[in-house]
Amino acid sequence: MSKGITSRTDNYSQWYLDIVKRADLADNSAVRGCMVIKPHGYAIWENMKSALDQMFKETGHVNAYFPLFIPKSFLSREAEHVEGFAKECAVVTHHRLKNDPNGSGLIVDPDAKLEEELVVRPTSETIIWNTYKDWIQSYRDLPLLINQWANVVRWEMRTRPFLRTAEFLWQEGHTAHASRQEAIEEAERIHEIYARFAEDFMAMPVIKGRKTANERFAGAEETYTIEALMQDGKALQAGTSHFLGQNFAKAFDVRFLNESNQEDYVWATSWGVSTRLVGGMIMTHSDDDGLIVPPKLAPLQVIIVPIPKPAPELNEVAEKVMRALRDKGISVKYDMDMKNRPGFKFAEYELKGIPVRIGMGMRDLENNQLEVARRDTKSKSMVPIEGIGDYVRQLLDEIQANLFQQAVQYRAEHMTEVNDWKTFTEVLEEKGGFASAHWDGTTETELEIKEKTKATIRCIPLDAKEESGTCILTGKPSQGRVLFAKAY
Repeated sequence: MSKGITSRTDNYSQWYLDIVKRADLADNSAVRGCMVIKPHGYAIWENMKSALDQMFKETGHVNAYFPLFIPKSFLSREAEHVEGFAKECAVVTHHRLKNDPNGSGLIVDPDAKLEEELVVRPTSETIIWNTYKDWIQSYRDLPLLINQWANVVRWEMRTRPFLRTAEFLWQEGHTAHASRQEAIEEAERIHEIYARFAEDFMAMPVIKGRKTANERFAGAEETYTIEALMQDGKALQAGTSHFLGQNFAKAFDVRFLNESNQEDYVWATSWGVSTRLVGGMIMTHSDDDGLIVPPKLAPLQVIIVPIPKPAPELNEVAEKVMRALRDKGISVKYDMDMKNRPGFKFAEYELKGIPVRIGMGMRDLENNQLEVARRDTKSKSMVPIEGIGDYVRQLLDEIQANLFQQAVQYRAEHMTEVNDWKTFTEVLEEKGGFASAHWDGTTETELEIKEKTKATIRCIPLDAKEESGTCILTGKPSQGRVLFAKAY
């Protein structure tokens, strides 16, 4: 045990829960399956949101907001969609409470039953496409590139903070296009944005691929995914982008006059990532001493700790150092707390994943230098006060790159090409990670493999080569490899 954190090797699941709690990221709520995102956890999400929002806007997307409540009849218009979400829906049936005549509190007023039940938003395709019908009449109204930041509810029975909760935060893009090709290009563009964000900001390497027909989003013709690998050898679906064809346009009768003055249904995409990215960040980088946050996402990148406590001379130099760091675009705080000793502070900041810690004592000032410690490797260096801004700026970049390379190396060590069933099951049970294997292309075989091993096809990699082989389960012909893994 370290700082109240279970070792990853002893119990990875408990380690994760300990990190979430001890690093002050989230807490349990009074509502089963829901979490309270605490300020530190929410600040990380805000940084993710800010970076992604800028990337969306740079490609022409704008933000809007649509209702939380969706008429039940809307969901039933697209058959695959309703089948995919029906079991996870929370439903509003009444609009009023009243005092219990028996004096035992409040009861639902039976006279306040809604004419039509309302579903609490599990995803917004239906309410948005019902709206788009009024917004789109001509090719001049297209493309329509809209995103919203919102919360959604999916009534999960087995929950885990950030990774799977009954209510979570996300963004969902919903776009309309004049042609099939334009919509496909949009889905691919967002897919690339998600991959770039995961690798550049989260320092989390991902595999870009397509989902099988069985794993596609309900109502989609194609689902593009980014798949990451966590430190316990399980995969995490980190973001998806869907080409919806004309399915939702036909379900909600969204037509337009094209440039040839002919009427046609519009083509659609939808795409989203959620607060599960915070969970992915935790499981990609953190260690037994606590959270590790990539510098690009860290709400606080540098903490300055006076030793043994604040003093006028230390405070003066701290102000100078903070100005130098802020001039380089670095977020920094000087710990003025008088209640706790430096050792306690060092442990707390390490636990919360602050990328860089600067220790400052009187002897350091006499030598005109400061102790700089990095969270990822825990190494320390004595650095001259002059030039501290440039040094820390470069150090943060090094930490970001190192975290990414460590994750890339772990994934490479846990990417195994297998050609027979025995090796396949051994890899999944003992080594973990991605198993690259041949599959005969049928849903029946895919489901049978899942039943036997609890592993799913995470994706058909975009860079997969055409390669003749035989399915690891059935022995039937296969034209290429897919990636299997156990997953969150």
